[in-house]
Amino acid sequence: MKILVTGGAGYIGSHTCVELLKNGHDVTAADNFANSDMQAIDGVKKITGKNLEFYETDLRNETELNDIFVQNPFDCVIHFAGLKAVAESVAKPMLYYENNLVATLNLCRAMKNYGVKRIIFSSSATVYKGTNPMPLGEDAELGAINPYGWSKFMCEQILRDTAAAEGDWSVVLLRYFNPVGAHESGIIGENPRGIPNNLMPFIAQTAGGIHAKVNVFGNDYATPDGTGIRDYIHVEDLAKGHVNAMDFAFNNPGCEVFNLGTGRGVSVLEMIETFKKVNKVNVPYEIAARRPGDNAEVFANPAKAAKILGFKAEKNLEDMCRDAWKYFHPPGAETV
Repeated sequence: MKILVTGGAGYIGSHTCVELLKNGHDVTAADNFANSDMQAIDGVKKITGKNLEFYETDLRNETELNDIFVQNPFDCVIHFAGLKAVAESVAKPMLYYENNLVATLNLCRAMKNYGVKRIIFSSSATVYKGTNPMPLGEDAELGAINPYGWSKFMCEQILRDTAAAEGDWSVVLLRYFNPVGAHESGIIGENPRGIPNNLMPFIAQTAGGIHAKVNVFGNDYATPDGTGIRDYIHVEDLAKGHVNAMDFAFNNPGCEVFNLGTGRGVSVLEMIETFKKVNKVNVPYEIAARRPGDNAEVFANPAKAAKILGFKAEKNLEDMCRDAWKYFHPPGAETV
């Protein structure tokens, strides 16, 4: 099958390109390099030994987007392209709404115009209300608490309404939790620009000497060690979940939503201690005040994805920590 991967040079997009190529698909990636670079595409080629077509473009440019569809008879789209930093979305809400919504609307128009009727959308657990009991099932109450989450919520609704109106479209909305780790080769991984918004790359950078310490926001939650708990999933498992979702889309019109997570919560301190143990490095940390809006724990109920998609995360926390460090600090690199 011929697949378009938007945001294909990004963290999850590049790992999904690897899985698609490994499964024999013809892959075209598009990215504007807002938070990525060409090294990821080169890494995909190196890992797989296969080629993929690449377009540097912004989905908000309808002319360039239509040109891609004119040149390629796609069977399916996997849509990752979008801004994704929660804190930045709070500071720049208009940027997030304009970028994420316009890109999705333009993509849907292009798909309709060129007869492409299957799309897998990269959504997020941030679309769930923070007041839901754990674990989170797909039927949990929706309602984001930041512009990033609302932009994902709105994109979901755009796709849901489009599927209902078109009748023969197949839309799969994947709500995933906390992707971490890197490809086991160490060739591609998470490489955020500036100060990382997520825990794992901040831990890796601290172990590498870039930061003096990790700030642990709160140690007085009602959790076993007092620190916040989240559901972390290895990015390679997550990429495989997208391939499973695409296989489902080819046989099931309509719109379906799935959580992609492990179903196991990991605390901040457990993550830090596991990273130290697995990689034999020091990770200084300091307890800081809670951040407004943080929940004590957030983790998935992955049963629906297991039953319908046949998806189950296979890699454990040690794998996540080992692969993240391998990418950040490859064998033979100087210790900072």
